[in-house]
Amino acid sequence: MIPLILASGSPRRKEILTQLGFTFEIIVSNIEEVIEKNWTPAIAVQKLAKQKAQSVCLQKPNHAILGSDTIVVLNDKILGKPSSVEHAKSMLTALSGQKHSVYTGISLFVNGQEHQTLVEKTEVQFRELTEDEISNYILSGEPMDKAGSYGIQGIGARFIHGIQGCFYNVMGLPAVKTQELLKAIE
Repeated sequence: MIPLILASGSPRRKEILTQLGFTFEIIVSNIEEVIEKNWTPAIAVQKLAKQKAQSVCLQKPNHAILGSDTIVVLNDKILGKPSSVEHAKSMLTALSGQKHSVYTGISLFVNGQEHQTLVEKTEVQFRELTEDEISNYILSGEPMDKAGSYGIQGIGARFIHGIQGCFYNVMGLPAVKTQELLKAIE
């Protein structure tokens, strides 16, 4: 089996990949995450996932490198990670009572070559949130390092009315697609 490297420092991606039964090393990709204006959300996450995997691949060409990127999209607008408490409040207020999409791109490089790059989309419906709920959630600190300012696997779960698609995709790594993609290194 080719040694696997996860090109991400995300504790959630680490947890999911471990849960799937893989042994791997972590090397965080330090690419600048730039999304071009003409990219669709699906193209953006695939390109960023590929760039992350490719950058680590340069350091470890005889390995399998898994890159990933997740974005939240509301009304055709990409919501990144919050840059401030005010930004987190603005995003959560906008998400309140709305349906939005979560896109994750995953890219696998094997022995220095791109094997495959995929995308997964999940629809998430938020319930209506009160100002106090938003403020208290921000005070918890949980939303500050997450796309869209929420974590479905944490306290943010209380805001989710329903989802269509892969739960793990909203956490940052679609479980089934990742398992299928990594069959290439078994």
